[in-house]
Amino acid sequence: MTLTAPPAQQHAAASATEDAPPRRSWRHRVSRFDQNASPYFYISPFFLLFGLVGLFPLLYTVWVAVHEWDLLKGEGDFVGFGNFAEILGDAMFWNSIGNTLSIFLLSAIPQLAVALVIAYLLDRGLRAPTFWRMSVLIPFVVTPVAVAIIFSSIFNEADGLANNLLNLIGIADQEWKHNTALSHIAIAVMVNFRWTGYNALILLAAMQAVPRDLYESAALDGAGSARRFFSITIPTIRPTLIFVIITATIGGLQIFAEPRLFDVSTAGGIGGSDRQFQTTVLFLWELAFFRRDLGEASAVAILLFLLIVGIGVINFLISRRISTGDAPKNRAARRRARTADNAAATAAAGTTIATTTEENAR
Repeated sequence: MTLTAPPAQQHAAASATEDAPPRRSWRHRVSRFDQNASPYFYISPFFLLFGLVGLFPLLYTVWVAVHEWDLLKGEGDFVGFGNFAEILGDAMFWNSIGNTLSIFLLSAIPQLAVALVIAYLLDRGLRAPTFWRMSVLIPFVVTPVAVAIIFSSIFNEADGLANNLLNLIGIADQEWKHNTALSHIAIAVMVNFRWTGYNALILLAAMQAVPRDLYESAALDGAGSARRFFSITIPTIRPTLIFVIITATIGGLQIFAEPRLFDVSTAGGIGGSDRQFQTTVLFLWELAFFRRDLGEASAVAILLFLLIVGIGVINFLISRRISTGDAPKNRAARRRARTADNAAATAAAGTTIATTTEENAR
């Protein structure tokens, strides 16, 4: 006797078979995998390179910083935060921090101000714009060694150009390489010479992206050049300005070549005979290659990294507060502005509906 399923069950089984999704082919699966995974393969080289030349050295520096580590003998005992405590108690470290911050402020602030002015002048439509842009970029192309040699000669205390010019106006010779403040000014001049033109071209590119109709509308409303610059140009290029400030901060706090080559005749080029212009990176270099203490040098590198991150965050927060023209400056004002905009939009919509209803009634 043959058992046969009821017709209702046979119909249900047939419907389930018809509704089942078709089995995907191997080619379809490969295509789907390629579509989903290919973007990650495209960006993977960046993360591989970052891990190789960025993340691994950082983690390895932390590992070295918590050990006694000689340049020639290699890894020693684990000391934990002992190297950090030793560095924080070293007066030379704090001297290098003060020198670094002083040179950074003397170079970064005038550098960004002059770069803004140069970018504004280049954006005014001067004749032969390519010539002027190349001219302001030439100092950046010059190698730091050549710049250091030139300015070391200019600020030579015996017969340098700087002292000769001061003598013309009745000022005696200055000790550019032995006086702390004067040496900081001289090194800041070197930094500004190299980087001002580079930052000016970055700001110029941002200024040229500002819609010209904004300037025309402001001019029709009677706004002068200064008003247009501070109310239109500065707020519009704010993201680029923040980028320039952050990069200038990072570069200024990592300064090495200029003070290293400014006066190599005294103390082996470690920042002057009394370390009057020894920066933090120069101090790190002295620890690593003169004292051969890679553990303390790595601790200095970690502390400098934290300092750069902290000052960079402060600069970013301050830069975000640059006025954006008529935009509200706090949350409450923005909330009131949104409420007013919503009310205006609601009123406009109500007026439109009323007008449409009236026209339909007619």
